Amino acid sequence: MTVELVTTGSELMLGRVLNTHQQWLCRQLADRGYVVDRQVAVPDTAEAIPTAVREALGRADLVITTGGLGPTSDDRTRELLASLLGRELRHDPAVEEGIRRYFTSRGRPVPDRCLIEALVPEGAGVLPNAHGTAPGLAIRVEPNPYRVGGVPSLVIMLPGPPRELRPMFLDQVVPIFTRELPPPGTFVCRTLRTTGLGESWMEDRLAGPLAGLVADGLEIGYCARVGEVDVRLVSRGDGAVERVAAAEGIVRREAGDHVFGVDDENLESVLVRELTAAGRTLALAESCTGGFIAHRITNVPGASRVLRAGLVTYSNDAKRSLLGVEGRTLELHGAVSEATAREMAAGARRATGADLALAVTGIAGPDGGSDAKPVGTVFLAVEGPDGGVVRRQLNAFDRETFKYLTAQQGLMMLRRLMGGGGGA
Repeated sequence: MTVELVTTGSELMLGRVLNTHQQWLCRQLADRGYVVDRQVAVPDTAEAIPTAVREALGRADLVITTGGLGPTSDDRTRELLASLLGRELRHDPAVEEGIRRYFTSRGRPVPDRCLIEALVPEGAGVLPNAHGTAPGLAIRVEPNPYRVGGVPSLVIMLPGPPRELRPMFLDQVVPIFTRELPPPGTFVCRTLRTTGLGESWMEDRLAGPLAGLVADGLEIGYCARVGEVDVRLVSRGDGAVERVAAAEGIVRREAGDHVFGVDDENLESVLVRELTAAGRTLALAESCTGGFIAHRITNVPGASRVLRAGLVTYSNDAKRSLLGVEGRTLELHGAVSEATAREMAAGARRATGADLALAVTGIAGPDGGSDAKPVGTVFLAVEGPDGGVVRRQLNAFDRETFKYLTAQQGLMMLRRLMGGGGGA
């Protein structure tokens, strides 16, 4: 089974828009056993779009295009692919009725230009758009003039906006290709998410223990990002479930408490879930991260059950007045110090009545460092009913990376204080 994606949009070529379709569609397909073989992004031109699709039709059983189905002059995928496949565009009254209903229900007039979306290539199946006006299209290319032996291909054309593309793909496209192009056997993919370990360390540590499973058909992949390394375990065919399960056990044994989640889980969602299950509340006292830790936690549904308050005490005055940090502590040790971080955490618990508190104070740079405390120095303190711990880290990166990594370290310290990740 060969699958290819063709993402259209000149804005992608200009770097104005991130190609999120590629990642999302590849993930959705892979989870169903269809691994994408090739993905290309092309501008909205009369040369680029048909060329890319023609090349894909020469190789692929399933070709998915995104974008170019709307009403504006740069939406050309529909007409260009109809021409490529030798299909006439024909007016579809049902599609027009859907477009008119969409605008009428919103009390808006129907732009004449939108009616071009009711033109459908001959023989194409229409995928109604519940969240917009441009329908998706499905065309069975049989025989396929661009493939040796005329082997048929299935072409799916999806609209560009993610809020339209994603539900259309899940509700309408998945049933089509799973029926017409059933997946070739068992496919299992499991991703273990880790923090606090390097990619090379992870591979060195796992290569030996996993060697037997690799010889038996296990595939391993590593994806490093700021503060995290994902370990991807993939297997196909008979015994795939057992191989991946055995591999997961080995990774968890070797990486220990550095494994914090699986698949799409992030550290903040895991922490909120564990705090909720334990019935514990949390307060934050942030200086150098400027509220970023609170931002990550409040992105998680249900965070209101655990987060009491987040205090951004950027200045020394705020540290004194809001958290009760002693003036003498600031004078003797400075704002970026173990003593200040400890008093910040204690003050956050005291001010909010939370069970746990996390405090961070550091030097994000590029200025403000010294020999004793270079740029990137940060102190993180966590405190609970039974005491706490303070750690000093050196996160010598740009400000955005500094904030993300510091937040990651703080969230992991909280998990460990709770017992979700061993000792702090």
